[in-house]
Amino acid sequence: MTSDLYRRWLLEMWNGDFGLAYELVTPDFAGHWPGMDVRGPEGLIAALRQGYAPFGDVKVTLDVGPIADGDLVSARWTFSGDYRGGIPGASAAEGTRVAFSGHDILRAEGGRFAEYWVISDVPTFNKELGIS
Repeated sequence: MTSDLYRRWLLEMWNGDFGLAYELVTPDFAGHWPGMDVRGPEGLIAALRQGYAPFGDVKVTLDVGPIADGDLVSARWTFSGDYRGGIPGASAAEGTRVAFSGHDILRAEGGRFAEYWVISDVPTFNKELGIS
């Protein structure tokens, strides 16, 4: 079940159907990014909107997994999108296609995700955007 839930999380919600957060995460959901935590579906949606704002034609793909173990699921993904501008320190031209990968670990509770940990390839992201 967590594998199917994860596929909806990544392939539907992360590909633009942000409103699915209300269905896929618990009301007290805790999302942990390096340097940032979010709470509840509203916090998750706000983080998604903020992260996607500098990009158009976003596509998130599943590279490995999901691998489920009890209430935990993990996977590797790739994010790609066309840079629209607006990231401080970026020297990439608008329209530059960027891609970077990352890993997720999620904990399910009652058929929804209650907790999320993510790590992404920030050095590749920064290099593609010309951030030194």
